[in-house]
Amino acid sequence: VDDLLTALWISGLNVAISFWFVTFIKKPKFLRNPLLWTAIMFVSTYGYLAATKQMYHKNNTFMHVDKVLVGLVLGTLVWLLGIGIDKLIRKYNNGKVLFFYQKVIVPLFLLLATSGLFAVLIKNIRI
Repeated sequence: VDDLLTALWISGLNVAISFWFVTFIKKPKFLRNPLLWTAIMFVSTYGYLAATKQMYHKNNTFMHVDKVLVGLVLGTLVWLLGIGIDKLIRKYNNGKVLFFYQKVIVPLFLLLATSGLFAVLIKNIRI
């Protein structure tokens, strides 16, 4: 499995964990911000992967950027986009979901589609 795809799923999982984790925090209020925890998880994951030399290998790039870094950024953005789309659907549907587990399925589907797209790009295009 390509490093970009692995990092994509790692960062998607990090965002999901961040949004789940804040539901357990009672006080102080500023710690209940899921974007704060998403940033903390991103920096922690990036720091760990960089410190253990799992990043910045020669010829392991996508469009001249390290594949792991691309995957981490894309996974975070795609999962956040999925959360935004879920909220938008609820807004236009009077606060109700269109289907069961929409909150999970929408971001998961976007991440799966992004994985498929990049798997094809990585396999067929040498950038």
